[in-house]
Amino acid sequence: MTPPAHRPGDQLGTLLLAALAITGFAANSLLARAALGGGLIGPGSFTAIRLASGAAILLPWLLRSPRERLSWRGALALFGYCAAFSFAYVELNAATGAMVLFAAVQVTILSATALSGGRVRAIDVVGVVLAMAGVVLLVGAHAAPGPLLAIGSMIAAGIAWGLYSVLGRSAVDPARRTAGNFVLAALLAVPLPLLDGSHRLAIEGVALAVTSGMVASGLGYLVWYKVIPRLPSATVGAAQLATPVVAALAAAALLGEPLSWRLAAAALLILGGIAATSRRA
Repeated sequence: MTPPAHRPGDQLGTLLLAALAITGFAANSLLARAALGGGLIGPGSFTAIRLASGAAILLPWLLRSPRERLSWRGALALFGYCAAFSFAYVELNAATGAMVLFAAVQVTILSATALSGGRVRAIDVVGVVLAMAGVVLLVGAHAAPGPLLAIGSMIAAGIAWGLYSVLGRSAVDPARRTAGNFVLAALLAVPLPLLDGSHRLAIEGVALAVTSGMVASGLGYLVWYKVIPRLPSATVGAAQLATPVVAALAAAALLGEPLSWRLAAAALLILGGIAATSRRA
């Protein structure tokens, strides 16, 4: 279905909201890496605070007239994504993590489409192969056991986020479904700080986790759901491709992460693969 035509002012507003949502997604990688890579907070505490903060900011949508049943499956997927994401960013830099995450998301969504009887095209398979080649190239740059486990954790985060996205397609009220998922996932995350061991809990780390939960996650997801109906499907796919690129450039500028040739080559493979699977005839 073609979205209804909008006045130039409406189109500009839509583009600005889309840019805001993508910035929020990339910001999650930067905030997590700044907090966890800097040793300001443990991954369990970061996850618990992020989810609790997101639940708090989204609570008004949950308390609206109930038109959407809460989903424990969605909450489990959200919890799995946030937890694996945090543990991965103890080791991975922001750019690498974002690219591995989005490659895993695309593979998961494509696999779910195939398993549900949907059409899988040859270009989809080519795209998955390209994206996985990019992940393999990144893995080759992190041969130590710690980073390899972190990459595995980020792949798990991507699988969970892909499943969360698939489950979200059936939502009658996406905003309320998102709010409910955050509340339930926050309850699941309550014991996670016990896994942090000797990690310190600095006020800066708590502030970064709260910002990730309230702004980049909670409000970022609401903005994205508002934007999606206004955009053609091809534009939605293209917009998602911007997230790892924004994360990589911002990480270089703000966190001092290097832009190596290996990262650039992996980015071309992963983003090319994602672009191929996002392309629709």
